[in-house]
Amino acid sequence: MNKQETSRVSEVQCRNSAAVADTFLDVIINTTSGAGADEGARLRVSEIFRSSGYHARILLAGSGTEVVELARRAARGTSMTVVAGGGDGTINAVASELLSTDKALGVLPLGTFNHFAKDLHIPLDIEEAVRTIIAGHSVRIDTGEVNGRIFLNNSSLGLYPSIVDQRDKHQRMGYGKWPAFFRAMLTVLRRYPFLHVRLKAGEQEFEGHTPFVFIGNNEYEMESLNIGRRMCLNGGKLCLYMTHRLGRLGLLQLALRALFGRLREAEDFIALCTEEIWVETRRKYIRVSMDGEVAVMMTPLRYRIRPGVLRVFVPEDVEQDLKG
Repeated sequence: MNKQETSRVSEVQCRNSAAVADTFLDVIINTTSGAGADEGARLRVSEIFRSSGYHARILLAGSGTEVVELARRAARGTSMTVVAGGGDGTINAVASELLSTDKALGVLPLGTFNHFAKDLHIPLDIEEAVRTIIAGHSVRIDTGEVNGRIFLNNSSLGLYPSIVDQRDKHQRMGYGKWPAFFRAMLTVLRRYPFLHVRLKAGEQEFEGHTPFVFIGNNEYEMESLNIGRRMCLNGGKLCLYMTHRLGRLGLLQLALRALFGRLREAEDFIALCTEEIWVETRRKYIRVSMDGEVAVMMTPLRYRIRPGVLRVFVPEDVEQDLKG
């Protein structure tokens, strides 16, 4: 066999190997997330992939630490698709390990809220979500980043991280998820702490006291029935939402303005979009939430947008909308 023939054979073998590799998937399921504990659901996921000609290796994680470890192994492996099954925190953990690879992210929304899946119109029905991955329509989306850690949905300071911290304490005391959340909310709202922040967003600067700072990966709807939803995840912008010093009653009034579509009329409400945001506080360390998970970070905080760094499978119409 001459060199030319050898080269052709080698090329065919490489193509065949790539085709085979494309049928293998790593499916990481957080068994502590909602439907992730349902063994029947896991078996259905495996069966749908198998009947469609895919070899799905189901990897079960019993904690956030295990999710991260399995995601790291999958990122180093040969599978070109890594599927994350769980809530927004689980999806974040898996996505974080895929950013420096050519691998695509599949999403099985098994959590309580599933904000990321909803914004990309990924079906919440597990079987339909699997078929979305099999269909193979993908888009590149942005992620936000704060001090080197990414977020797919949003990051916040102030009230929400404090509520999550208190919720976790109540859960460790034996309370269920929702009772713990409501107890935590009452505890934090009773104290109603303020942050003193010095903030720079693009050309604008602000310094003062605020109960919360909310930074979204792209723009959030902040009014009417679509509040908390995003129309686009590839606009290349961080969007900042915050308020000046505001008491409990003022916070309620702000919520009512949002509900009736008059939030932007509020003089004490700030909303703007930019590519980078710096936040300084009087504290050396501060609790920061990212996609519902809380970490303690050293200040100042540097937020930035990372355009198009994550490839994710979506329904065909979403692919057409985002690429159009």
